[in-house]
Amino acid sequence: MTLTEPAEVAAEASNAEDVIRKGGMVGTLAPIVVGVVACSIVLLLTHRNPIDFFHLLGREAFGGRSRLGATLASATPLLFSGVATAAAFRSGYFNIGVEGSFIAGAFTAAVLGSRVSLPSALSLTLLAMAAASSGVIVAVGPAWLKAYRGVDEVVVTLMGNFVVVGVLGWLLQSYFLSRGTGNASTDVIDSRAKLPSLLDGTQLTIAAIVAVVVLVAVFWWLQRHVGGFEVRMTGANPEFARAVGIDVRRVVVRAAMLSGAIGGLGGWGLTCGVLGRYVDGAGRNLGFTGIAVALLGRGRPIGLIVAAIGLGALSAAGPTVQLFSDVPLDIIRVIQGSVMMAAVLELRRWRRS
Repeated sequence: MTLTEPAEVAAEASNAEDVIRKGGMVGTLAPIVVGVVACSIVLLLTHRNPIDFFHLLGREAFGGRSRLGATLASATPLLFSGVATAAAFRSGYFNIGVEGSFIAGAFTAAVLGSRVSLPSALSLTLLAMAAASSGVIVAVGPAWLKAYRGVDEVVVTLMGNFVVVGVLGWLLQSYFLSRGTGNASTDVIDSRAKLPSLLDGTQLTIAAIVAVVVLVAVFWWLQRHVGGFEVRMTGANPEFARAVGIDVRRVVVRAAMLSGAIGGLGGWGLTCGVLGRYVDGAGRNLGFTGIAVALLGRGRPIGLIVAAIGLGALSAAGPTVQLFSDVPLDIIRVIQGSVMMAAVLELRRWRRS
């Protein structure tokens, strides 16, 4: 094979990318089916009707303007973390540390937002850039260790989440703790640093639009730009990528930095759109749920949106379902946990490919 024949390179990339997208609709639906079946079994064992439960769940997730707004608001941070995870996965870098970038972005936006008083557009732009930068800082170290020292990224990024949480908790308690509040949190951000609402009476803000724009931009870059092609080629077949002159180590670090920036933006959306401050413990598990979003989405933009909305619906509808039935919130956690376990099995299968 001649290394300078672009048609052969493109064909090899297209064939190898099947590793990422293999399984098609079956692979997408399998974790969802597992979650539904597990939940149905629990409901039947406790003498409850699964059909009635899922009907109520659908009504509380999508039945009306306010419920739909709540679902989309819950889906927004999941879409950010899902896109961040997918961007790294496309390079073959299995980033489990999006949660660390997400929380770092939320903390940075809160600290700066409570201390900077600027016009709204400028303030939001500054906070978004700062949050994205903090996400990159969290992501770049483990990526460098993977690329240049061969350290397993799953272990490092997973443990890195705990390091980030610990460091930010110390900073919060030592330097940025708001006085007179019941929870450990920063001061409230400036009113001009808050994201505008899309639906009055809900927590749905323009962060949802930003998440979709980021999704489109990332996948356009992956499909249409030379740098995106290098990322896809590295993830699909790193040996072949090296053979055609791609600097695989640099590509891995670049993909991880992109992933960290998107994760940080997700934290910005949570702080400036929903909480208005950083609260210790907020944003936990959003990064891990983003892994499920990325895997359920099968590397496709529409798939990521659908997966984020589906898991967001569970988060939004769960607390209200228990108000109208005798079904405890733990049943929702059964679905979420089952989907996550099935998604992790998919992750392991991908890594062996």
